[in-house]
Amino acid sequence: MPPTHPPTPHSSHPAPNASASRAPPVISTTSTHTNTTINPAAAAAANFFNDLLDQIPLPRWAIYTIFVAGVLLILLCCLCICIKCCCKGKKKKRQQKTGENINLKGVNGKTTTALVQPDVADVDYGSTKKQRGRLLYSLEYNAALSELIVGVKQADSLMAMDLGGSSDPYVKVYICPDKPKTCETKVFRHTLNPVFNEQFNFQISKSSLLKSTAVMKVFDFNRFSKHNIIGELRVQLCNVDWNHVIEEWQDLAEPAKFEEEELGEICFSLRYVPTAGKLTVVILEAKNLKSMDIGGSSGQTSQRDEIRFMNGNIQNSDTLLFADPYVKVQLALDKRKWKKRKTSIKKKTLNPYYNESFTFDVSFEQIQRVNLVVSVWDHDAMTRNDAMGKIFLGCDATGNQLRHWADMLSNPRRPVAQWHSLLSAQQVNSTLSLKKKIPLHSKLPF
Repeated sequence: MPPTHPPTPHSSHPAPNASASRAPPVISTTSTHTNTTINPAAAAAANFFNDLLDQIPLPRWAIYTIFVAGVLLILLCCLCICIKCCCKGKKKKRQQKTGENINLKGVNGKTTTALVQPDVADVDYGSTKKQRGRLLYSLEYNAALSELIVGVKQADSLMAMDLGGSSDPYVKVYICPDKPKTCETKVFRHTLNPVFNEQFNFQISKSSLLKSTAVMKVFDFNRFSKHNIIGELRVQLCNVDWNHVIEEWQDLAEPAKFEEEELGEICFSLRYVPTAGKLTVVILEAKNLKSMDIGGSSGQTSQRDEIRFMNGNIQNSDTLLFADPYVKVQLALDKRKWKKRKTSIKKKTLNPYYNESFTFDVSFEQIQRVNLVVSVWDHDAMTRNDAMGKIFLGCDATGNQLRHWADMLSNPRRPVAQWHSLLSAQQVNSTLSLKKKIPLHSKLPF
């Protein structure tokens, strides 16, 4: 039997002698090109700016920073111009609105502002009204005693007169037009809301009361200069209902221009030594005294000056109006005239300077009962001397006069100087009511 051979497996690979061979697949890729068309004008501009930047000797980042800053500056300027234009437009609108309001200043006669112009507070009259504060006062009349009682209670929100934003207020009270006396409250230091709680009595008949005006003036105290007025109240007493006590707040007004006659001011110092019983008064100076003479010394007016005065030709008359003032210093013990001295006479001046000292023997027990009267007189060679003004200090004084006296007593051996406004002789005489001179045998009572 012939041998059998196992079957030969068929190879999957083609025979090497195969006439045809299969080629590997070829993948063809086609690239697509996007053609962008460039504007020749833009290219030329870009080339121009590039050439321009290349010519500047700065790095590109510095050039860009300067450019951005310039743009921001231009925008800021434009914004400011726009804001200014808007503000002008608003201002014109406001002026048009205010121009439609009626100015009541030029209207003659009495008008009712509520009917003419509903909102008068919006009108600008060209002046600002100062807020001077307000004052609480009371009024009471005792018909049985013919006595008017004026109470000064307190003040609120007063206008600051000092550099520190405060004031040293006190109140003067008097009755017009007779003005029998002037009363003053105590001085309150460094406050705009003082509480006074003081009362003042005035003897006045009912018929005179209805023709009078109660005046309350608030002042700022200054020791070495003129006291500044803060504001005032004027109450027409004929309009008051006297069936009950009146107590009310009122706003302070600007002081009237036709105020009381200014008699001038005087400055003097006081010094008291309790152990030695010595009272020293130094009359320093006076200023703004009331002129009493025309021409020169009293009684010696020239004929030319008399003619000019009679013709009314006294413009620029400072060279014509004079006085010959001297000062009289008087002590009163228990309201009786006691001792007196006087200064030298200063010719042809309204602002005399004395600096003259006077020393009186006054024991510590007597100083509690003494009043000091300082008066300025005009010397007349031919006629009687005229009183130019007076002031008194002591146990019966009030206001600034009492304060000066109290400062002297609380500072022994030390001179205390202060300016005082002169009052009329009639006012001081009616308030002090001095009696006759102390008899010789009782000049030093204890």
